[in-house]
Amino acid sequence: MILEAVRRDGAVRVAELVGRLGVSDMTIRRDLDALAAQGAVEKVYGGAVAVGAARGEEPGFDAKSDREAAAKAAIADVAAGLVEPGSVVAVSAGTTAHAVAARLLAVPRLTLVTNSLPVADLVRAAAREHGPDGAPTLLLTGGSPTPSAALVGPLADLVLGSLHVDLLVLGAHGVDEHAGLTTPNLAEAQTNRALIAAARRVAVVADHTKWGVVGLSGFAALERIDLFVTDAGLPEPARAVLSDAVGELLVAGAPPAEEEAR
Repeated sequence: MILEAVRRDGAVRVAELVGRLGVSDMTIRRDLDALAAQGAVEKVYGGAVAVGAARGEEPGFDAKSDREAAAKAAIADVAAGLVEPGSVVAVSAGTTAHAVAARLLAVPRLTLVTNSLPVADLVRAAAREHGPDGAPTLLLTGGSPTPSAALVGPLADLVLGSLHVDLLVLGAHGVDEHAGLTTPNLAEAQTNRALIAAARRVAVVADHTKWGVVGLSGFAALERIDLFVTDAGLPEPARAVLSDAVGELLVAGAPPAEEEAR
């Protein structure tokens, strides 16, 4: 069943398998060890991916949308609180960034810049339902779509090079102490660099399962991040690394005393 899930979705997480199969965490980890020893999967932090997927294969937006839903919602609640009325906010592609965008629809006088087709669909749907004044002003970059529904390439990069935004809400395929932020898609990495260059502040939104995952192309060092918003599932050693590297670490769902200490 685990192997079928990996082949279908491209990746599995230990926490999801524990709930789905009704067995212990250690049982799942032993099964993943056995599958990895057979060469059937490749283990990553918190789960496993299809062989060959760790660096260069890119899951689609729909395949990722249901993963770690509770963690993404908690992260989105915190990240949305960083946005002030009347500001210009860029939102990258990715399901966690999409969750943040859904919470920004009611922010007054907001201008939203995005290279994400699903985010653009959110804003357009809000404008149809509530009228132009009931949704952010939308600026869609243009470009060629990727499997994760991001618009990338020279056109997107050219548009972003002419813009200045107050805050960038940035997702990532993987986050690593040494590799920084990474993605399997070379063109998306370049467009993410353009997004970062356009932003006064960069807020990364990434759940705990992204830690230790390294995609094909890096696009930012941890030291370039002003705010890193994650969930309480991130282990303490990873929190320590991020606390030292980024401007500020925000842990959604952490006890108030712990959050204040961060």
